Amino acid sequence: MFDFLRRPKQVKESLTKTRQSFLSKLTALVAKNELNEDFWSGLEETLIAADVGVETTMELVDHLRQRVEKDHVRETTRVEELLRAELVAILESATIQLPTSNLQPPTSNLQLPTSNFQLPTVILIVGVNGSGKTTSIGKLTQYYKSQGKKVILAAADTFRAAAIDQLNIWGQRVGVDVVAHQPGADPGAVAFDAWQRANARRMDYLIVDTAGRLQTKVNLMKELEKIARVLKKNDPTAPHETYLVLDAVTGQNGLQQARAFKEATPLTGLILTKLDGTAKGGIVFAIAKELQVPITYIGTGEAIDDFAEFDAQEFVDGLFE
Repeated sequence: MFDFLRRPKQVKESLTKTRQSFLSKLTALVAKNELNEDFWSGLEETLIAADVGVETTMELVDHLRQRVEKDHVRETTRVEELLRAELVAILESATIQLPTSNLQPPTSNLQLPTSNFQLPTVILIVGVNGSGKTTSIGKLTQYYKSQGKKVILAAADTFRAAAIDQLNIWGQRVGVDVVAHQPGADPGAVAFDAWQRANARRMDYLIVDTAGRLQTKVNLMKELEKIARVLKKNDPTAPHETYLVLDAVTGQNGLQQARAFKEATPLTGLILTKLDGTAKGGIVFAIAKELQVPITYIGTGEAIDDFAEFDAQEFVDGLFE
C-alpha cells in the first residue's frame, strides 16, 4: 500500500548533491568579484566537474564572455545571472514542438459506436538494462493514473525472463494489466496483442517495454522497427512517443548510450532517472545540447510518486537556490 499523503520529493531536493558541489564552487568564484582569467577558468572547471561536458562547457563559457563584453558587465553576480539564463536556454532549445497527434490520443477512423472515441496513445520505452527502465514505466503509469487515465502495459522485452517478471510486479503494484508472452516470444506479437486489448478496453495509454540490448544495435534497431510496424497495422500514427530512459549517475556514459539509441530509433523524449543519487546532474545540459531531444520526465527519488514533468526553469532554479 502506497502512502499517497506523503509529499513527493521535489526537483530541488533531488538536486541536493549536485547543488552542494556546483553552487559551493560557483559561490566562491562570485564572492571574489573579479572578472579575470582565473574566474573564467574556475567557471569552466566548475561546470565540467558537474558533468556539463567539455564541449558544452566551452561553448557556454565562450558565449557568456561575449555577452559580458557586449553588455560591459563588471560584476560577477551579473555573470551568475547570465549563466542561469544561458543554462535555461540550452534546455529549452532541445524542446521539440511535436505534432498534436503525438501529444494527445489520436481520433479513431474506424466505425465505432461512439463518435468521440480515441485510440490509445502508444509509448515505446527504450533504454539499457539497469537504467531504471522498468521502474520508470511504473512511475509513468502511476503518474497517468493520478490524472484519471487508463493504462495498460506490454512486456515486449522478451529477451529476458526477469524483465517480464519485473514488469508484472510493477503492474500489480500500480494496479494495471500487463500483456505478456513467454520468454523468447516475438516482441511484435506482444505489442500487437497489447494494442488489441488496449483498444478493446478503451485505454488511454499503452506503454510498451522494449529490450535494452545496446551491444547489438543492429538487432535492436530491427526489433524496434518491427514493433513499430506491427503497431501501425492497428493505428498508422503509432507509436506516438518513444522515450529513452537514462541513468543520471552514469554521466558521460549515459550520453554515449543516448547517442547510440538516437541512431537506432527516432526519440521524442528522455526520462532521466536517479537524479537524487548523483552530484553530477549537469549531464542534462550536455544531453540537451548535443542530442537536441527534450528531457520529458525526471525521477527525483525512490518512491512511486517521486517523478515529475521536466521544467527547464525549475531545474536551473534548483541548482542555484
